[in-house]
Amino acid sequence: MIRGIFRLIGLLLLAGGFIFLVYDGARSIADQTLRLTKLGEFWNDIHQASQQAVRTQIEASAPWMWDLVKLVLNQPAFAVLAVAGILLLLLFRPRRPLIGYSRD
Repeated sequence: MIRGIFRLIGLLLLAGGFIFLVYDGARSIADQTLRLTKLGEFWNDIHQASQQAVRTQIEASAPWMWDLVKLVLNQPAFAVLAVAGILLLLLFRPRRPLIGYSRD
């Protein structure tokens, strides 16, 4: 059951990555220049105060970790969402059935 929930989250993240890819592509075609939405910009658009709260918590507990989080936040949103979705789908894929053996 838990595996199914994580696979559903993975599919939703992959769909979100595809939506951002189409959105950035349409913006790039309209502006005739490459326009990519960064994950940090998207997070700021949704709820800026939560990003600041997460930053203060991370810097209080492990200051070196904020550099890694900042690196992820500066990547295109479609790439981060797609990679996270693919990883969840691969990690929680169903087991292959055993051929010729029975499970007890």
